Amino acid sequence: MNDIAIRMENISKQYNIGASHYRHNTLRDQLMDSLKSAFRRKEQSCSGENNFWALKDVSFEIKQGEIVGIIGHNGAGKSTLLKILSRITEPTDGLGEIYGRVGSLLEVGTGFHPELTGRENIYLNGAIIGMRKEEINRCFDAIVDFAEIDTFIDMPVKRYSSGMYVRLAFAVSAHLKPEILLVDEVLSVGDLRFQRKCMNYAEELRKSGATVVFVSHNMFSIKSICNRVIYLSGGRIQADGLTQEVIPLFEKESRTGYNKHPQAVAGSGSSEPSIHITGMELLDESGVNRAVFNFGERMRVRLSYSAPQGIRDPNFVVALIRSDNVACCNYSTHLDGYSIPSLCGDGTIEVLTPPLKIVSESYSIHVIVWDKSFQQMYCFHKGISFHVQHHLYSTHFGVFHEEGEWVIPDGVVNSRSTDCSGGLPQ
Repeated sequence: MNDIAIRMENISKQYNIGASHYRHNTLRDQLMDSLKSAFRRKEQSCSGENNFWALKDVSFEIKQGEIVGIIGHNGAGKSTLLKILSRITEPTDGLGEIYGRVGSLLEVGTGFHPELTGRENIYLNGAIIGMRKEEINRCFDAIVDFAEIDTFIDMPVKRYSSGMYVRLAFAVSAHLKPEILLVDEVLSVGDLRFQRKCMNYAEELRKSGATVVFVSHNMFSIKSICNRVIYLSGGRIQADGLTQEVIPLFEKESRTGYNKHPQAVAGSGSSEPSIHITGMELLDESGVNRAVFNFGERMRVRLSYSAPQGIRDPNFVVALIRSDNVACCNYSTHLDGYSIPSLCGDGTIEVLTPPLKIVSESYSIHVIVWDKSFQQMYCFHKGISFHVQHHLYSTHFGVFHEEGEWVIPDGVVNSRSTDCSGGLPQ
């Protein structure tokens, strides 16, 4: 018996970046555009311009019952690969074979009709993947219970919140008995409790023999449910293997990869002041190199620099950038009250952060050297990556979490003189 669920052989996907789409009003417009398109295709094929390979020669096999994570930076080709697997788009080249019924959750509400109710969309999605009405009937109550939207099941889904949408979408995709489940980063829309619920259900699917392909930027989620990881970069597979082997490679190459184009120096003449960031280290408070920090720990960022021409009043800014490019916080020598009249030659400088209160996620370090008035940028440098971990605080709590001071004024719980003692549990 064939134990292969997915087989991809030299899959490539090309997009034309400059393709235009507009309505033709007359037959003459159509004929003229056809002639122009022929010339454009000829020019582009000769020059190679405006063509972008989202995937190039991607080959792998996934066995039945595997949970495989797909990782990589933005633009690596992860979502394009899932769309090919789910038959939303066709590859430009290569051969793909899928053995089994596919359920996919690639975008919030994919396959939902906004004017239909939640109930109607459950039956619509079931019919789309080839289920009989009797099969859907058997799963219906479990879907509604899992999605936690029983009160709103007969409301048009266009009135659902994003959280309700994604809960129903996952419940439908998972409970309609797919043999292969494709899940994109869309689960980040759900709350933390629901994410855990989905992860547990994915594990139940695996135990039942289903295959799960999971795309995420959250390495902790990948580590928790995936026994194998495929690492994509630039549309090509960089590594394919055990989770504990591939993720460290991805994190290491993420750190070194930033240094391939590290500098953007302001000024066009040689007389302009110039400084270069030549190295960066992340350490804990005691000086030990680290890549993963617990929520509440302090982090030491040590920078090496070279200022061969000398520079006056440099203002070092260290910014913590989340994996979705949100700038979460930054530290500045000038704003933090540390004055540097001038620098010349090679040296090091470091900042010890306050206790990290940013939520559990992947971050990278960006360094900018300004003048002290933030008017002239001398240098910009993308640096290494790190993780912050916490069992609860995730992006659903915002960017950071600080404890508030709570109080019930004068100890009054309820202004009404109601005796609640009889209804309180003992």
